Amino acid sequence: MSLFVPDFDETVIVREADAEVVGRAPVTGRLLADSSSTGGALSTQRITMKDGANGALPHHHERSAEMFYVLDGAAEFLSGEQVITGEAGDLIVVPPRMPHAFAAVPGSDADLLIVITPGVERFAYFRHLQRIALGELAPESILEVQERYDNHFLSSPAWDGRRR
Repeated sequence: MSLFVPDFDETVIVREADAEVVGRAPVTGRLLADSSSTGGALSTQRITMKDGANGALPHHHERSAEMFYVLDGAAEFLSGEQVITGEAGDLIVVPPRMPHAFAAVPGSDADLLIVITPGVERFAYFRHLQRIALGELAPESILEVQERYDNHFLSSPAWDGRRR
């Protein structure tokens, strides 16, 4: 077991009105605190998904665990080869290198608080996704930055087959 000691000495406060918003319905993100503002401790964002919308396709992180707290609604999560449903108040923590994905359950919206620890600079990743959605970048461009953002995409028959 390794011990990571974050390097920051001031409390991080992010007011809802000050959080950068990326995306638009059916998936909207509020960028709350990135790794640079927490001394590498964590990166966190709030993701809101409308009825059945995909939040993230299957991927894994080599260096970080990812925590999902369901604030409201219901979401499906891929964890390894298992697809589970989380509802308001549920917590799901995915270890490093574990394939995972998430989406709102069909017929339900979902509001998630997501924390990656130790932190990775992720805000630029979400801005990159927004530029893809706006047609400013090709979808394949995300593959070029997988290592930079520790976000490695993969295929998952379990995830692909969940809604058949």
